[in-house]
Amino acid sequence: MVKVLAKRVKAIKESATLTIAAKSAQLKTEGIDVIGLNVGEPDYDTPLNIKAAGIDAIHEGLTKYTAVSGTTALKESIVKKFLVDNNLNFKNNEVMVSCGAKQAIINLMLATLNPKDEVIIPAPYWTSYPDMCILAEAKPVIIRTNQAENFKITAEKLQKAITNKTKMIILNSPSNPSGMIYTKAELKSIASVLENNPNILILSDDIYEHIIWPDKTFYNILNVAPTLKDRTIIINGVSKSYAMTGWRIGYAAGPQEIISAMTKIQSQSTSSPCSISQFAAAEALCTDKIVVEEMVNTYHCRYKHIVKAIEEIPGVELEPSDGTFYILPKVAKLIKMLGLKNDLELTEFLLDKANVSVVPGSAFGSPQHIRISFAICKKRLQEAIDRIKTAIEAHTP
Repeated sequence: MVKVLAKRVKAIKESATLTIAAKSAQLKTEGIDVIGLNVGEPDYDTPLNIKAAGIDAIHEGLTKYTAVSGTTALKESIVKKFLVDNNLNFKNNEVMVSCGAKQAIINLMLATLNPKDEVIIPAPYWTSYPDMCILAEAKPVIIRTNQAENFKITAEKLQKAITNKTKMIILNSPSNPSGMIYTKAELKSIASVLENNPNILILSDDIYEHIIWPDKTFYNILNVAPTLKDRTIIINGVSKSYAMTGWRIGYAAGPQEIISAMTKIQSQSTSSPCSISQFAAAEALCTDKIVVEEMVNTYHCRYKHIVKAIEEIPGVELEPSDGTFYILPKVAKLIKMLGLKNDLELTEFLLDKANVSVVPGSAFGSPQHIRISFAICKKRLQEAIDRIKTAIEAHTP
């Protein structure tokens, strides 16, 4: 047989979260009641006014191609959002719309990275970052962090990781999977290093910006270091904050030259995002924040519940987080108690013995941890914890 697959396909892995989701779905088709704590997706429905905007767009015949970079209405809404929410000024030609934040990120990487360029990625990281770098023929450089460091890099660690090949750093705050936020002081410290390294681009992934706990404050690095604006690209979207994952709308803001290059990349892949989704997204960005706050209050309530419940599971260690709908407990002691080898075997154990689906921390660059999503009703969340406790008790002396 002719070898038809490209080397780049062999160099990357399938998304771990989607692989776990597929296994869970298969078990469900077999009639097994699996509780999924693995998928990063709000369990809320899209707010009615946003759905209505999409329906109106259909009825009004707004179902044709749009400009590759997005509709004027949506780009104006994005510009306004940055000004109101983040005190950042952008022009329409400095923003673009993509088929989800994920596409915006790969657009950026393909538009700016060359072979052998290095991309600094703090771990834990969103599972797709390293493989997306590899697809762009760049080299991911991982900075390891741990619970004691609140899963955040320091200026000192950043400085040590920089070489003459460093082209980009990825900052994800609030973080998937740790739920941690970089404080104003921490961002200032990181910015001071980047200001002394003018050739490094900053990819700021702010997709969980609004899902933070009431006593926390979100800052983008440009809020503390405006001088970095000419090389910072902010990635965001409507998926998480407005429960619009299936609508597939993300966006980017940054220097006009880079945004134009990203648009060129997109013009040769998907072209414009879905027109109907764009009109819905414009409505979302104008929606009263009380809708988002209600969702966040529910997530926070679940967070407090699961933190308390996790404390009752032997061999699990957890530090408080700042937001998102994830926790990343350390399970090294639990793995040892159960006679398992690693976090992957633990996730398989939980799926087989407890019918509970979680994601191994090694998929996020944090072995001996697991990521648990609590974007699920409190009743099912507690049932999942009870199943896990029962399975552990049945398999430990």
